[in-house]
Amino acid sequence: MNVDSKILKSRDHHFDIRKLSLAGIVVTLGIVYGDLGTSPLYTVRAIIGSAKTFNELLIFGSLSCVFWTLTMQTTIKYIIITLRADNKGEGGIFALFALIKRKSVWVAILAMIGGCALLADGVITPAITVTTSIEGLRLINPAITVVPIVLIIFAVLFFMQQFGTNVVGASFGPIMVIWFLMLGILGFSQIIHYPAILHAFNPVYAIKFLTQFPGGFILLGAVFLCTTGAEALYSDIGHCGRANIRVSWIFVKITLLLNYFGQGAWIMMHYTPGTEVLPFFAIMPKWFLLTGILISTAASIIASQALISGSFTLISEAVSLNFWPQIKISNPTFVKGQVYIPFVNWSLWIMCSLVVIFFRESSNMEAAYGLAITITMIMTTLLLSYYLKQTGVKRWIPVLVMIVFLSIEGSFLIANLHKFKYGGWFTLLLAAIYFLLMYGWYFGRKIKNRHISFINLGDYIQLFKDLRNDKSVPKLATNLVYIIKANRQDQVESKVIYSIFEKQPKRADAYWLLHIDRVDEPNRFDYKVNHIIPGVLIRVDFHIGFKVDPKINLYFREVVEDLVKSGEIKLESSFESMKKHGFPGDFKFVLLDRIMLRDFKLSNSDNFILAIRNIARHLSIPEDRALQLDPTSTIVEKIPIIINQPVARRITRE
Repeated sequence: MNVDSKILKSRDHHFDIRKLSLAGIVVTLGIVYGDLGTSPLYTVRAIIGSAKTFNELLIFGSLSCVFWTLTMQTTIKYIIITLRADNKGEGGIFALFALIKRKSVWVAILAMIGGCALLADGVITPAITVTTSIEGLRLINPAITVVPIVLIIFAVLFFMQQFGTNVVGASFGPIMVIWFLMLGILGFSQIIHYPAILHAFNPVYAIKFLTQFPGGFILLGAVFLCTTGAEALYSDIGHCGRANIRVSWIFVKITLLLNYFGQGAWIMMHYTPGTEVLPFFAIMPKWFLLTGILISTAASIIASQALISGSFTLISEAVSLNFWPQIKISNPTFVKGQVYIPFVNWSLWIMCSLVVIFFRESSNMEAAYGLAITITMIMTTLLLSYYLKQTGVKRWIPVLVMIVFLSIEGSFLIANLHKFKYGGWFTLLLAAIYFLLMYGWYFGRKIKNRHISFINLGDYIQLFKDLRNDKSVPKLATNLVYIIKANRQDQVESKVIYSIFEKQPKRADAYWLLHIDRVDEPNRFDYKVNHIIPGVLIRVDFHIGFKVDPKINLYFREVVEDLVKSGEIKLESSFESMKKHGFPGDFKFVLLDRIMLRDFKLSNSDNFILAIRNIARHLSIPEDRALQLDPTSTIVEKIPIIINQPVARRITRE
């Protein structure tokens, strides 16, 4: 008898903000646009600071590039095209990878590179935004030391992560509404005094800037800072919904452009070449300066929080897709999708603090910012084009998408490579370390799985019955539970049979085979039961989305409760003395750790991958903790991986 697709009890009680509403739009502003929305703090200053000369073409041309970058990259690529490629409402580069049906080696590598670059470049985001905001205080008191203040803010921010952000998070949306209104009003107040700046909308200025201004093409690396948060639009679709992101972007883009053009207008009217200036704060009236700094600091903290939460989500998805070792993931609140990963939190804190201590000035951080995120955008373009090809759209569409956006992002990459020796090496080095860990973990598992052999359960039906009734074998447990990988209902790994019958016979009244299927649908949450030998051998298939917490011990207990209620099993002790007093049967989990013996020779590349995987294992928590099993009822048993290799020379007897 089968129990098909029984839905496990939902624990999701939060209000769904993904539907288009005013409240949803406000929340979206607080979640999605932190990084992108705070880019006016440093983008224009980076352009001026990187330019070798100053003239009208620098301002008009760079602002034209900013407008068309936001239009082509953010609006067309992400808002219009990429947001359509959602995986049951979830987005991000790993969700895009999960959407692709034919997952070749190169598809996995592209997803890893993109995810690692996003994680690495994200280390700079909190540092540059918070530091730039605090640097505004120097306009009030030049003697203020910025670094200690930023480090204190980081210490408090990262310490608070373990308690969740649902309490303070409720204020993020309204604060960002105030932030964007401030951006628009300040920018407009300058544009009305120099309306000629609006001529920069003309793409001719962008073309002249790239072809005629000295070093104009290299300055694209500074222009790119205006769109560095665009990838978050796609990643946060699961939290906010496509409609809320698209509608709120209209408001966000208008206020951003007003501020960028307002800064440009102020520069054309007041800037003296050769002087150091913070255009963002310079356009503020003196009476508003302190208030503006406080608002910008709050917005920077929200942008940092969005980056931290995004890193948690990215790593949790990587764990589910077997890109990253199993690490501790907790849910500090009842808000759906909000996770806390201690390893990620504290490592981010250390790295963000080191960035501030090492670079000290936000102008120095600008040189390190943007290079890695360009790589993420290129990987997204390649995966998106491949996905569109698989969906069956007209062939010219994915080709056009790839040509247009690879041309744009390739240009940005070339320009950003200029930043390598000025700090870009830092994010690329960090991304390379992340990539090595992901590569070793993912493909090391593939190597070990190459040597998994599956056998037909039908050949062992009688053996299960005989062992169950063999009184000469001590009973290990009433119910013995194995975690298996066999997708077919009539198969099981040979290592399970080896453990039960060969290594040491394990007698029980009932044997349970749990198959955990981490499906591409992010929030799928159901199970199926197959009674292979009624009352003796039972298989349970869990279908769990990659966004669902794998609390297997809890889910299995709910399955057993359902089966008892339906009369399919009896949950009673097999010991007469215990049964008489109403004690239920005990359960014991057996986890099999497959060990690669040194007797077998692998290729150099396989040995290298396995060496990286062994290093990555030091980050991993035990499988019983990863699956949230009861450690008091779990046995971890080591099983050798047997590789059939020809023996070059056999030892002889004297």
